Amino acid sequence: MGLSAAALSLACALSGAELAVLSTGYTIRAERHEQSGDRVWLHTESGVLELPAASIREFEALPEEPTEKKPGPVQETPAPLDVDALVEELSAKFGVHPALVRSVMQAESAGDARAVSHAGAIGLMQLMPETAKELEVDPWKPDENVLGGLRYLRQMLERYEGSPDQVLRALAAYNAGPGAVDRYDGLPPYSETRAYVRRVLDRFLKLSE
Repeated sequence: MGLSAAALSLACALSGAELAVLSTGYTIRAERHEQSGDRVWLHTESGVLELPAASIREFEALPEEPTEKKPGPVQETPAPLDVDALVEELSAKFGVHPALVRSVMQAESAGDARAVSHAGAIGLMQLMPETAKELEVDPWKPDENVLGGLRYLRQMLERYEGSPDQVLRALAAYNAGPGAVDRYDGLPPYSETRAYVRRVLDRFLKLSE
């Protein structure tokens, strides 16, 4: 269950950086957040993320960083990554519907390139380090993370090509691994995986309208 409006309003009054703990268990670091009705806006270094209030379990205050820092070498700030354009480009290259990729990304990380799960999955598409190594991508680089995640999703779609529930199995395999899907010859009886598949499909259908 997400935070109540009163709890969110109280949390909003706190100063300094904070950690938004999602209902999925993932966390997102934000400088601050705002709430209006059942929507919450997280102000992160990568931009503003809009989420349903029900998707946030709680906020945790982070200790403030020291105000005095030794000057470091001047570095050029890289241009922000256009994730939507990248998804469009790679989806066309790999033959995967871009709305499906966006739906997986939203379910995995809520669009936060720095999201890290308790299991150790990293980034926008929540790649495990060993999977990223097999795919020969750096999961900490957003563009490579999307490339690796899309490539892996394509592999799962190809694995179950010809099955009447190809997309269901591919999504379940992305979440729980193909071994679990093959072992049960379909969706594994894991509540987390089944909820994940429903969440992705629901968003996919809405984006495809």
